[in-house]
Amino acid sequence: MVPMLVRLAVADFRDRVRRPAYAAILIAAVALGYLATPASSSNWVVVQVGSYRGTYNSAYIGMIVALASAVWLSLAGFYVVRNALSRDESTGVGRLLAATPLRTSAYLVAKFLSSVLVLASMLGVLAVTAVVMQLARGEDLAVDPVRLLSPFVLIALPLTALTAAAALLFETIPLLRAGLGNIVWFFVWSVVAIGGQSPQAPLGGIGVHSVVQSLSAGMAAQGIDPHRVGEFSLGLTFVDEPLRTFDWAGFDPSPEFLVSRLVLVLLALVLVVLPALWFPRFDPARSGGQPSGAESTGGAQDAYLGAHATVVPAAGPAAFQGVPRAPVRPGSPALRLLAGEVRILLQGTPRWWWAGVLLLTVVAQMVTSATGASRILLPLAWIWPVLLWSRLGTQRHEAGVEAVLGAYPAARRRIAAEWGAGFLLTAVSGIGPALRMLTGADFPGLLHWLCGALFIPSFALVLGTLSRTHRLFQAAYLPLWYGTVNGFAPLDFMGAVRGPDGQPAGLPPAVLLGAVVVTLGIVYGATATRRAAS
Repeated sequence: MVPMLVRLAVADFRDRVRRPAYAAILIAAVALGYLATPASSSNWVVVQVGSYRGTYNSAYIGMIVALASAVWLSLAGFYVVRNALSRDESTGVGRLLAATPLRTSAYLVAKFLSSVLVLASMLGVLAVTAVVMQLARGEDLAVDPVRLLSPFVLIALPLTALTAAAALLFETIPLLRAGLGNIVWFFVWSVVAIGGQSPQAPLGGIGVHSVVQSLSAGMAAQGIDPHRVGEFSLGLTFVDEPLRTFDWAGFDPSPEFLVSRLVLVLLALVLVVLPALWFPRFDPARSGGQPSGAESTGGAQDAYLGAHATVVPAAGPAAFQGVPRAPVRPGSPALRLLAGEVRILLQGTPRWWWAGVLLLTVVAQMVTSATGASRILLPLAWIWPVLLWSRLGTQRHEAGVEAVLGAYPAARRRIAAEWGAGFLLTAVSGIGPALRMLTGADFPGLLHWLCGALFIPSFALVLGTLSRTHRLFQAAYLPLWYGTVNGFAPLDFMGAVRGPDGQPAGLPPAVLLGAVVVTLGIVYGATATRRAAS
């Protein structure tokens, strides 16, 4: 049984590391290693103790990169390993596994091990990045492998194991297995990332408190009072002047800390095997005969091709005169194509979703001021359609009709229509705050609203086109939105953050419009490249 488990986990790992999403998150992880170790003259830091930081030796660089990677991979890594079960279902492999004597618990453990291998491989790349950054910064060129790697093993690895277990658990719960689970995890992660830094966090949280105690002891040994220099901070922070340094010999974990890390791993294993109580392992007899993902794709194909059928010309080569042809319809083909893309984007949207849009629109007109609409209601309005936006650029591939539509001679028209559908969705969902800003003569806010309405579908379309999965946009958009809600102006793309004068303080309209042009150019380039290669 054990060799079969290992073979299944390794095969699944090899399949996952070939996907574009893995490469995207890996590149972001390397960039994170660079951000976590800024130059001594930089005015931004990721880890600091008041106005101090440790000298860039193996112990300190290993610790800060491990902490940063634990926070990053517990968010982004969740979306990378999210489809461990759904991929087996959509490809039909699950039906084959259902016919084998493999136990459900063993299957879940194999998928868990595969996810841990994926995230651990990213940690390995981050550890190499830490070595490179230590040598590049040049403050201490003596590399101590034990001091550098131990934070990755003791801090980051248990959290990534817990993340892999949570991703598997979400996939076995019907309500959380789709896009809603991705959103729920972002807020769960926010609570863990922030609350896990508290000294009262259960099981030692993410390990920050123990590290802070060690750093404080190191500072006190050098005559620096840790209580007077300021608080510990984990996160991208801008400082007025470069931080001063102190020597830190490394983190020596206490027995209690080691036990807490072991308990986290055991908790992850419990979360993995628990779904064996209800997960049917693709057995139709246990799942009530519901169609698998591969079978249900046919409905998506019919819907997608049916929506595009209005643009197929009636005329054809003489050899196909006997084949039934689509009727000729009056009006603009471009408008019919746009209408088809809108139908595709909105298909399956429940009535309560539209009731939410209506409620936000009414509240914007009756309750809030013009600036209140942009600060409060606009972020609410532009988180509501996140699951619909994430469909942009992905549905042709997921419905299995990309090759069919690739024969259509005007791919740029399809891209423009798909982007237009996303823009209309964005405008309609945010129409309430926009009308309130218009009636309140908040024209700068209205300009930023328009730029945000142009940016969001462009951002969704480029990520969907490049990754061919919903999850990348969901993982990337939520932090942008969260930063905007918390008043972080460099991430504000909708004009919600206001300065002392009441004017929008976020990204300038020129930057957002430039981003729209660049992202659409990437979409057109990627589409043309794939079409030429096919």
